[in-house]
Amino acid sequence: MRTTADRIRQAVSFEIIGLAIVTPLFALIFDHSLAETGVLALLGATAATAWNYLFNLGFDHALKRWRGDLHKTLPLRILHAALFEATLLVLLLPIFAWWLAISLWQALLLDLSFAVFYMGYAFVFTWGYDTLFPPQGKEGLA
Repeated sequence: MRTTADRIRQAVSFEIIGLAIVTPLFALIFDHSLAETGVLALLGATAATAWNYLFNLGFDHALKRWRGDLHKTLPLRILHAALFEATLLVLLLPIFAWWLAISLWQALLLDLSFAVFYMGYAFVFTWGYDTLFPPQGKEGLA
């Protein structure tokens, strides 16, 4: 299992890299100012960072209980990324609609575009992170 410090490093690095990619991309594609999208991205990243920590902790506990180890197969990696993005979408939808003064439907379409990007990004990032910093399967639940 990962230590608390490692989980924090994972969550924070995930969000910093993601923000650096998505903020200017969002501003360009959806025709909003960089300042407006930057604040929204920062709010989303803050929520996502906290959720990332809690979600990964819960997922690892469930995986260890279910399988007895932390090894993620390709289907489990896909499930992990999809579940994370789906739950984050539900959390952020009202914030997107409110901040941009758009309908929930428009916010859903916008949020889905973020979810598609972040699902792929989460898959690649987590795989890379696990390669660079492999989890320790013999430790207790941290």
